[in-house]
Amino acid sequence: MDSSLPVIHWIENQSTHSLHWHSENASAAPKRIQLADDTMSAETAYRLACEGTALLWRGDFQNAKNLLQAIARRIDKKPAKKNAKPVATGALAFHLYRQAQSQRARVLAMLIIQINADFSIPLRRAPDVAQACTEVYGKFEHAFVVSLRELLGIIGAHEWRKNGVMIPALGSKIHPYYGVFSPVRGEYLELFAKAPLPTHDLAFDIGTGTGVIAALLAHRGIKKIVATDQDPRALACATENLQNLGFAGQVELLKADLFPEGRAPLIVCNPPWIPARPNAAIEYAIYDPESRMLKAFLLGVAKHLEATGEAWLIMSDLAEHLGLRTAEEFWGWIDAGGLTVIGKLDIRPQHAKASDSNDPLHLARAAEITSLWRLRLK
Repeated sequence: MDSSLPVIHWIENQSTHSLHWHSENASAAPKRIQLADDTMSAETAYRLACEGTALLWRGDFQNAKNLLQAIARRIDKKPAKKNAKPVATGALAFHLYRQAQSQRARVLAMLIIQINADFSIPLRRAPDVAQACTEVYGKFEHAFVVSLRELLGIIGAHEWRKNGVMIPALGSKIHPYYGVFSPVRGEYLELFAKAPLPTHDLAFDIGTGTGVIAALLAHRGIKKIVATDQDPRALACATENLQNLGFAGQVELLKADLFPEGRAPLIVCNPPWIPARPNAAIEYAIYDPESRMLKAFLLGVAKHLEATGEAWLIMSDLAEHLGLRTAEEFWGWIDAGGLTVIGKLDIRPQHAKASDSNDPLHLARAAEITSLWRLRLK
């Protein structure tokens, strides 16, 4: 148990109790805690959660799940407004959407439960979550408290990890870990299967995540791929996936910030697409504050690319449709990196939100195109 974890305190049976607080998202420990059980109404729970009071659950586990869903319904209910203003678009729509998502997550995180050191849950009808928790938490020496929402996310991630995500371009499944970006939006992977390879000898995969792109390159016959990532959990995930797929001998995994040493005739990167601040640690695969990773890749790739090699960049233009980044900025970073565009493959997104007119970002999502940019040194 990490002794640096914060401790929460509450009164129960006229005595003061305390346990460590844990959050994979690095959320602050709740300051006000009230016991809650099956007798608490959803309206009361919703009001207390909105006020910032955490509810330590002492009732039936399945009822706790039901209560969390009831709170979510109250958050998501859109009251009718008289003289409503026009719907926001562009950057304003995005920032309002992110603000609402952050507030929603904060309120839902107020329903908390105790987990014993052996990952058993001292509640009626509680499921066996030992394996799911071990995959994420490792080992704990003492009981601790987490949000029920986090625990349900861990249970869901365990199912994704167990069942896997089918990758048509690979003809096999990838098994994502909790907190490692899952390739559920697989349309961009089709571009890797179509783009003409400049080499079959060596490639660098920058920010490998689950290892899916490294696996695709190995599947296409590249003899050696050096794949990097900063996240130990991502490297462990990629290691397992590549071993299961039979590509471990072709792929070397390194913990590194962007590039490995040396040069390669092919360097690929799929950075986060949205230049915004993550609300939680696990969102760094989606949000790239001030486009830091994108700019670092474009400005640094020339030092690692062979003279006649290619750099492949997967990038959505959603940020441009949202007004968060301009096309001129993007082209400027390409130029500043000493690169030129020699080709581009495009594909439309195929996920459900792209056609959901009720989505607050629908206009931008409907116009989105994902591209594989083929770059060379000037």
